Amino acid sequence: MGIVGTVGNEKMQSCIDACMKCLQACEECLTLCLGEDDVKARVNCIKMLGDCIEICCLAIKYMSRNSSYAKQICAVCATICDACAKDCEMFQDSHCKKCAEICKICAEECRKMSV
Repeated sequence: MGIVGTVGNEKMQSCIDACMKCLQACEECLTLCLGEDDVKARVNCIKMLGDCIEICCLAIKYMSRNSSYAKQICAVCATICDACAKDCEMFQDSHCKKCAEICKICAEECRKMSV
């Protein structure tokens, strides 16, 4: 009997884990950005964080059910994670820098899944 979260192949599980970490980092970053003094300057970044959260969630679901479309979703996820990292890097606070790092890792894992 398998344990939940370990029924997929190792490559897929690694990507699922990266997407989960990215989703969490983006949620935390988005919440902290909303409290920053320059929140109006962060509108585009906040929207991108929302997109990244949603695509990571979708990628996790598609991989978890071993969908035949998981590779395509992961390819889109990589693109969005890269864009989110780029937006987060525009800000100097630690939560944005850390989020950007995690987004880049997720993008790389998603690229591995999409081939």
